[in-house]
Amino acid sequence: MDGFIFSLIIGIFIGGVCGYLGTLMLSRKMALTAGPLGHLTLPGIALSLIYGFDVSLGAFPFVILGIFLIWLFETRTKLPMETLTAVVFASGVAIAFLFLPVEQAETALIGNITRVDIYGTIITSILCFLIFLIIRKNYHKMVLINISEDLAKASGINVRKNNLLYLFLIGILVSLGVRMVGGLLTAALFAIPAASSRNFSKNLFQYTNLSIFFGILSSLLGILIYKFTNLPAGPLIISVSSLIFLISVIFKR
Repeated sequence: MDGFIFSLIIGIFIGGVCGYLGTLMLSRKMALTAGPLGHLTLPGIALSLIYGFDVSLGAFPFVILGIFLIWLFETRTKLPMETLTAVVFASGVAIAFLFLPVEQAETALIGNITRVDIYGTIITSILCFLIFLIIRKNYHKMVLINISEDLAKASGINVRKNNLLYLFLIGILVSLGVRMVGGLLTAALFAIPAASSRNFSKNLFQYTNLSIFFGILSSLLGILIYKFTNLPAGPLIISVSSLIFLISVIFKR
């Protein structure tokens, strides 16, 4: 029962903050960027499964390294960020499957929310809360950058610094999210709640708050269904989120 409660707490924090950040990613047409970054976690997940330490801890350095390379290549080449992300993530996936144990592949790809303890729950909750505060403080700057980088620069915003911060926040949440849904489904934690919220909302306030709500709701319902069915929690969370999106399409404003 303790493990189940810890899973619910982690689901609330990760689902809500991923939904919040997803509103920025969707408007920047980067909602799928978290997918390749999720794949970048696979080498770290493989190492954590082999040596028995926390998957988020194993995933984090590989994601941060990938983000730094993407940011560096973007400044050097001026290629689109999604193109550079594809290049980096393909390399990460190739490396992962060179030494990922076959019997551990399912955990790496779709996650295992049951493998949590009180320390992991506390650390995850604190990190998610801090990320929420950072996003809230910088939200309007990031929105302006999404609209026009030239306009943001004219307003005195350091675009390069904010882009790095933006990618760094995505990287931390991807590292935390692999615990819930694995490296394969991470992008859906960001993209689907934001897409559902956009269909229901009429202004920015509704857009952000509904996205947080849908992220939390899909995580809670997915974990609850897992408790009673023993089906994998990660795919259940994404399936519930997809169902909410289908409902939003019907009632789209």
